Amino acid sequence: MNIQIFGVKKCFDTQKAERYFKERNIKYQYIDLAKYGLSKGEFSSVKAAVGLRALINSKAKEYKLLNMHRLGTGSVAEEILFKNPKLYQSPIVRNGKHATVGYSPDVWNNWE
Repeated sequence: MNIQIFGVKKCFDTQKAERYFKERNIKYQYIDLAKYGLSKGEFSSVKAAVGLRALINSKAKEYKLLNMHRLGTGSVAEEILFKNPKLYQSPIVRNGKHATVGYSPDVWNNWE
């Protein structure tokens, strides 16, 4: 398994995801979304696995500031999301072409 956790340190679900993999002695790579975001390839892979709507955090401050509530899930919304990592729902957990958004231990169990 090649687990990547994209998250924010202050996010409770990100902390739970890290704990889940630590408790099972599964190595993972943590990437701080606020600092690094997702690369174009990672973004495309995650979007294909979960869909664009699942990636958007509608409770983020930037959601209304950037008028995301009016954009829906078109290409403009996709571009804004890609350029503003604070809009991502976290954690994003990725294992190759598989990905989840949020705390999803039921799905992760099937990856093992």
